Amino acid sequence: MSYDLTWNQYGKAEVRVVHVDRSGPLHAVRDLNVTTALRGDFGPAYTDGDNARVLTTDAQKNTVFGLARETGVGEPEEFALALARQLLAASPHADVARVVVEQFPWTALGGGGHAFSRAGSHVVVAELELPRGGQPQLSGGVDELVVLKTTDSEYHGFLRERFTTLAETHERILATQVTARWRYAEGAADGADHAAVKAGALAALLEAFAGHRSLALQQTLHAMGTAVLDARPELAEVRLSLPNKHHFLQDLSRFGLDNPDAVYHADDRPYGLIEGTITRR
Repeated sequence: MSYDLTWNQYGKAEVRVVHVDRSGPLHAVRDLNVTTALRGDFGPAYTDGDNARVLTTDAQKNTVFGLARETGVGEPEEFALALARQLLAASPHADVARVVVEQFPWTALGGGGHAFSRAGSHVVVAELELPRGGQPQLSGGVDELVVLKTTDSEYHGFLRERFTTLAETHERILATQVTARWRYAEGAADGADHAAVKAGALAALLEAFAGHRSLALQQTLHAMGTAVLDARPELAEVRLSLPNKHHFLQDLSRFGLDNPDAVYHADDRPYGLIEGTITRR
């Protein structure tokens, strides 16, 4: 019996690198979690244990640190592009370099410029696949962006059958933890102002969430995705995953108390998970 190795990928996962720029009176901290991977003609390593074509995962890790020192760490998208090109240059048998960069934002405390606190709950993400000789396929985004609104959200008119017990509501808390990926249009990744794209996309997400009356989290997802594409012409597509962080009105009647949409209990699971992709025509 014979077999074919039809797909392979290997790399170094979750390289934690913190870069400090002390060149100015206000220091800058870039806190990254970097994952690299290579795909290509590495079959002999799998089938025969022949490692002659393999750029070791340890070398990939060292490349992350070395590049951070040589070039500094700018926007996650820029670092991912530079790192992918470096890996392809170092690994002649690789056809594709994949890089994922997570950035944990920090903000300065006080006027000294050398003390920091974590900036919110969210994580900034860049995901890149760079084919040798081809165009980079780049996505930016955020993870763990927690948002909540206390009005302008309702849910009613849904399908009812014998297992449907959910009550309709015309006023509710709407909360979610946003995972978003915005994909650059072909040819738009190189030379883009990635900081401006990220800031504009994030602002559009938040403004859309806050600014419209939601009839369903699905509708909110669509409004958020289209707002990002309206705001940033460099982007071709937005992919969103929105878990519904349920808040249920607490029954206080047994204590002789009313509850006019004031006191809720938050349930962490199970939860509705709403996902979708909005693509520019």
